[in-house]
Amino acid sequence: MKTISNWSNAIAHVDCDAFYASCEAVRHPELKGRPICVLSSQNAIVVAKSYDAKALGIGTGMPVWEARKLAPQAVFLPADFRYYGQMSDKVFAILRSYSPDIEIYSIDEAFMDMNGIRLLWHKSFRQLADDIRLSIWRETGITASVGIANTRTLAKMASESNKPDGTTVLPGKRIEHFLNGLAVADIPGIGRNRTALLHKFGVRTALEFVRLGDGLMQRLLGRHGMQLKHELSGHPVLPLLLKPVLPKSLARTASMGCVTGDRDIMMAHLSGHVMRLVSELVARQLLTRRLRLFLTRATFEHDSIFLPLEVPSNSLKRLMAAIKSGFYSLFRAGVQYRACGVVAFDISCATTATSDLFGLMASDTRQTRLMLTVNAVNRKYGNHTLSLAAAGRVKQKSKQPRFHYPLLVVR
Repeated sequence: MKTISNWSNAIAHVDCDAFYASCEAVRHPELKGRPICVLSSQNAIVVAKSYDAKALGIGTGMPVWEARKLAPQAVFLPADFRYYGQMSDKVFAILRSYSPDIEIYSIDEAFMDMNGIRLLWHKSFRQLADDIRLSIWRETGITASVGIANTRTLAKMASESNKPDGTTVLPGKRIEHFLNGLAVADIPGIGRNRTALLHKFGVRTALEFVRLGDGLMQRLLGRHGMQLKHELSGHPVLPLLLKPVLPKSLARTASMGCVTGDRDIMMAHLSGHVMRLVSELVARQLLTRRLRLFLTRATFEHDSIFLPLEVPSNSLKRLMAAIKSGFYSLFRAGVQYRACGVVAFDISCATTATSDLFGLMASDTRQTRLMLTVNAVNRKYGNHTLSLAAAGRVKQKSKQPRFHYPLLVVR
C-alpha cells in the first residue's frame, strides 16, 4: 500500500445519529430517557430505533409485540416522513453554509467537498468537523457524526467508526492503522456473501483487503472490488455527485440472512426495504410511479411482479399498500425464500410534479396531516380519544389504535 500525502484530497461524510428516533425525541421532549422505536407496515414492525432501544435488543424488522416484551418502557411511534424531510432540509442547509459542494446521499447523510475549506474558515479539519456537529445540534436538536478523509469511502467508514456524536479525522499517514482495526465486513458494499468469500482467502481485516493482489481482487470482486481497493488506499475514484441526476430506478434489496417460508418474517424485511426506499425518495425530492417486487427462492429462482401506482408518489402509506398487495399475490406457502427486494421505476421530480385530476397526490399530504393531528390528540389525552368510525368494528390487538379513513368520530 503506497503512502499518500495527508490531504491530497479531502471529503467529509456527515451522518445523523439514529435519525428518525432522534427527530421524534426533538418533537417530543417529554420522551427524554425512554427508548424510542419508529414503526412501519401498519405500525406492526420496528423500522428504526434509538441507541438505547438497540441496547435492549430491539432490532430493525422486529415485530412490535416482540419489542414490547423486550422493552415495555419504550415508546412506539408511526413514521412521519414529512417531518423527517423538513429536519433533513435543515441539516443540509447547515452543511451548505460550510461548503457549497455537497452530495445528498440519503435523508440523513451527505458527503462534502472539503478541499480549500480550511483556508476559507482558518480552522483545522477537526475544528471544522466539531463546528458542523455543534451547529446541527444547536439548530435541530439532533446529533451527527462526522468523518473526514481522502476518499468518500474512507470518510464514510470514519464517521461510522465513532458514533454517536463523534468526529474522526483520517489523514493519509493514519489510513493503514485505521484499516487494520476494522473487519472486512465494515467496508461499505461488502455484504455477508462477499465477506464469506473473502474469508475463504484469508482476508479478514480491511487492511488485508487493501493488500490483496490486483489479479485475485479482480477475480473475486471484479471492478467493484478494485474501486473499493483504490478508495481504501486513499486514492479517490468515486467522485461526489454534486448535481442531482434523475435515476432510472432506485432499489432496496438484501438477503434475509436465512432461508425461510415465514410470511411475517418476509413482510418485515420488505417493510424495511420500503422504509429505506421512501427515505431516499423524500430526501431527493423524487416520486415513483411503478414498483417491482421480487422474492428470491432458496433455489435462487426469482419471482417478481410489477406494481403500478395510481399517481407518482413517495408516500410510505401508498407504497407500502402496493407492496403488501403484491407480496400476498406473489408469496407461495411451502416455498422457501432467501432474499427479497423492492425497485422503484418511472422516477420523477416532486418539485415539478403536476397534480392529478382526482387529487390523489394532494390526498397523500392531507392524510399525513390528518394522522399527525389524530396521533397528537391521542398522545395528549389518551388512546381512542379520537378514533375513526371503522375502528369501532375492529377488535384492537394492541394498545395502539389502527385508523381507517375517512370518517372521524369524537367520543
